[in-house]
Amino acid sequence: QVQLVESGGGLVQAGESLRVSCLASRSIFSAAAMAWYRQAPGKQRELVAIIGNGGSTNYADSVKGRFTISRDNAKNTVNLQMNSLKPEDTAVYYCKYIGGTGSSWGQGTQVTVSS
Repeated sequence: QVQLVESGGGLVQAGESLRVSCLASRSIFSAAAMAWYRQAPGKQRELVAIIGNGGSTNYADSVKGRFTISRDNAKNTVNLQMNSLKPEDTAVYYCKYIGGTGSSWGQGTQVTVSS
């Protein structure tokens, strides 16, 4: 099972940018997809962005045009560049590995956006 470690979270002001990263313990080349989810207090975990093996991407409507997901198979990393952050983006952000036989989650990284 692949282990995932997120990093890069923190406290920023509205309008600023932040990049969170996810490092996998082994190659993500064969992953069907890699994704970022988030969970705000009192809310369900929701999909933020997903990138397929071939590089195709999809985003939640709430982040389209502001967030960009990318993967570097050589470095076993997946990044989420977040621009024009809003207070409603405040959440714990989780990385997810989606493989052919199962999936894995990271432990999450906190992103807090102040108004």
